[in-house]
Amino acid sequence: MKARYSKDFMARPEHIDELGHVNNAVWLTWVQDIAVEHWNIVASPEHVTRYIWVVTRHEIDYRGNVGEGETVSAETFIPDAPHGAQFDRCVEFRNSAGKRIVAARSTWAMLDRETGRLVRIPPEVAAPFIA
Repeated sequence: MKARYSKDFMARPEHIDELGHVNNAVWLTWVQDIAVEHWNIVASPEHVTRYIWVVTRHEIDYRGNVGEGETVSAETFIPDAPHGAQFDRCVEFRNSAGKRIVAARSTWAMLDRETGRLVRIPPEVAAPFIA
């Protein structure tokens, strides 16, 4: 199984703000996009069907940015074992030179799809995502 997952994102015209670079809200969208894609690719089909995730917290550090047409490489990983119904997920974005320009740490909570209630993350759900 794959503990880390990578994906490239390109800054399109609609991603650019009045400062000429990717808007902060777009970075958050990319954080969510890579997290959801990682879950859907790595988790078992039974777990994807049974559980859904919600974000309870985001922390983002901006150390650079990119402009229209530039591509960033994103990598996501789970740094620690889950705590009850939650775990933290990190996403690091690197520019074409390989410099980390944005780093996010988000706390995600797992819900049972049917009931909408928080569920303690079982070891078999967490295992494929723990390095």
